[in-house]
Amino acid sequence: MKPVATEKAPKALGPYSQGYVHNGILYSAGQIAINPETNTVEAVTIEEQTEQVCKNLGEVLRAAGSSFDKVLKTTCFLSDMGDFAAFNEVYGKYFTSKPARSCVAVKTLPKNLLCEVEVIAVVEE
Repeated sequence: MKPVATEKAPKALGPYSQGYVHNGILYSAGQIAINPETNTVEAVTIEEQTEQVCKNLGEVLRAAGSSFDKVLKTTCFLSDMGDFAAFNEVYGKYFTSKPARSCVAVKTLPKNLLCEVEVIAVVEE
């Protein structure tokens, strides 16, 4: 197993890694809308938060040697399913290969944010 770490995505908020690569597959931790340059949440709307989440995921994918078009599966967490359509609009700009996906509503996300996304992706070897 090889840990994935990049300064271009937020550092883990607890005892976990940004991701791990094992047998050519990246398993990422969930990303939330923290701006890694300031280590703060600046995004307010679901669209802004989803944009930051996807940028963070892009950096984790890049650090692992992968990309959005190599994502096999995503798991998406929303604090309110009423945000589903707006979330999808931004999500669809990044995940153009339409990976398999689960999307669920949860009671609360870290820092009371609106969304979190994790990925499983193929890594170029």
